Amino acid sequence: MSPRRLRAEIWIVLGLSLGQSAVYAVVSLLAKLARGPLGESTATLNPRRSEMVWHDVTLQVLSIGFALVPVALALFLLASDPGRPSPWRRLGLDGSRPLRDLAWGAVLAAVIGLPGLGVYAVGRELGVTADIVLSPAGAPWWTYPLLILAALQNAVLEEVVVVGYLMTRLRQLCWSVPTMIAVSALLRGTYHLYQGFGQGLGNAIMGVVFGYWYHRTGRVMPLVIAHAILDIVAFVGYALLAETLGLR
Repeated sequence: MSPRRLRAEIWIVLGLSLGQSAVYAVVSLLAKLARGPLGESTATLNPRRSEMVWHDVTLQVLSIGFALVPVALALFLLASDPGRPSPWRRLGLDGSRPLRDLAWGAVLAAVIGLPGLGVYAVGRELGVTADIVLSPAGAPWWTYPLLILAALQNAVLEEVVVVGYLMTRLRQLCWSVPTMIAVSALLRGTYHLYQGFGQGLGNAIMGVVFGYWYHRTGRVMPLVIAHAILDIVAFVGYALLAETLGLR
């Protein structure tokens, strides 16, 4: 595939997925800054979409499903490369090492999660991070499976597209390893800017760690597992403890 076609493909995939999210995140950040101090703003990650239960559930399931379409597109495009292994093997997204992937995913979640709480706390103290509402308070039971599905969707979408797909294509364009990791991390940080500068920086650092891991191991699966653990703990934990701790 020619470099020109590869570059066009990358722009299309990102424009349909997290590149689009990055643009909206920057616009959201600018709007928050225009309204007043960033520390007084709120970023809601998993809001209710309707007061009617069936409508809310339907909209959330549809949103999760359609958010995974760019993942299918990225895998389909990688599968079209002649003489290459399947995209599952190529990205290390297969189930060939389940226990090892699970163990490393848990380790990565701990390495990222604990400092991440510190980054959020410091950002709130400095007024450069919005008050993040991870899930509705007083959530009914059916909210929890949806939160878990949302966490899994985030993990698959971000790690497959921003790490596996993007770094694979940039490698084909002969980009240097530090530049590939930096671009992947910068994109991750940018589409989290709607949460404030602190979370944008924290997620960029996470992107560096994850990008380096993928470069060294060639496996996305532990990254998907780590991301899923982080989001499930955050989303479900917030929903369970919101009323007890007086959260929104």
